[in-house]
Amino acid sequence: MADTRPLRVRSFRRLWTANIITVVGAQLTVVAVPAQIYAMTGSSAYVGLTGIFGLVPLVVFGLWGGALADAMDRRRLLLISTFGLIATAALFWLQAALGNTDVWLLLSLFAVQQAFFAINQPTRNAVLPKILPKELLPAANSLNMTVMMAGAIAGPLVGGALIPVLGFSWLYFADTITLFATLGAVWALPALPVEGVVSAPGLKSVIDGFRYLRLHPVLMMSFVVDIIAMVFGMPRALFPEMAHENFGGPAEGGLAFALLFAAIPAGAVLGGVFSGWVSRVQRHGVAVIVAIVVWGAAMALFGLAVGLADGGAGLMLAVAVVMLMAGGAADMVSAAFRTSMLQSAAADEVRGRLQGIFTVVVAGGPRIADVGHGGAASLVGAPAAAAGGGVLVVVLVLLAAALVPAFVRYRATG
Repeated sequence: MADTRPLRVRSFRRLWTANIITVVGAQLTVVAVPAQIYAMTGSSAYVGLTGIFGLVPLVVFGLWGGALADAMDRRRLLLISTFGLIATAALFWLQAALGNTDVWLLLSLFAVQQAFFAINQPTRNAVLPKILPKELLPAANSLNMTVMMAGAIAGPLVGGALIPVLGFSWLYFADTITLFATLGAVWALPALPVEGVVSAPGLKSVIDGFRYLRLHPVLMMSFVVDIIAMVFGMPRALFPEMAHENFGGPAEGGLAFALLFAAIPAGAVLGGVFSGWVSRVQRHGVAVIVAIVVWGAAMALFGLAVGLADGGAGLMLAVAVVMLMAGGAADMVSAAFRTSMLQSAAADEVRGRLQGIFTVVVAGGPRIADVGHGGAASLVGAPAAAAGGGVLVVVLVLLAAALVPAFVRYRATG
């Protein structure tokens, strides 16, 4: 079972417990924003704009937020960004309560919210080594991932059921209220000044972060293997077509559609529940490589199962869902170890910038995958695109491991 020793540390326990509350509210907003945009416009094109309005602030403020986290007391920065998240959630509630019909106002609010999130997230990850012993970081990251993935399952289910009953404004209001739990946990943290040389949070500081990464191949590889896994192995853009064409579901959704989308986060939650073994692993580099190979193999078998489906929701749908769940569990393991490597192997004075880059990679990889898989599916079909992507993940990550043996040799002790 999960290693819960990090919860014995009061500061981490407060943050983690508050996150359980906050993630539910956050996922309600994740559901409500596209639903409200579609209700306003009746256009999926406008809903698709959330990708641009979300990604650009994540990239810009993820990098700048990481630089800020290396330039000022991290508790103070967490307080500022949490207040910003509360304010934007309250503005979401206000515009819905007043019957807003301006889609550009809603998209702009979404962009501002993503900017505050992009500052908050790398800062949260950068503080963990300050409040926890190094040996507990994999367990702590597994616990955090489990909560996030559980929210990714529960939030859409709850939000989708509540929108017709309560309307958009009450979902935004719930997000606003739940964020105060995180604010209380952050307020209770001690001062968290940066150790070492503090640099001004400008473009030079961001560039210095990339330069630091280039000079440390083990840390660089933690990003490279994740890019390989996500860009070539994330088939989520194909789920609507597969659910309809291969499993016989209706074009607008249905059971197969819901199962495919829920399977990866469900697997991550199960992986987190049974993650007690991660604290005993010392060879973090090997663990990451193995986890990504499992992810790639699972995606390849997923594509094969979809290709063998006979147009109905039968045995092959069950096999496909199990493969996605296996991939989700493997991704959780990979993310836990990669995050721990960044937190423990990087100097404190640059840790925030590396976490900012991590946030950008995690957000950007799947979006690039959506484009790549969509294009490949138009040429070879969705099942072949998914299976081929999984095979490429296995081949490329093994090649990367062979080219940088220091990553494979990396142990938790450094």
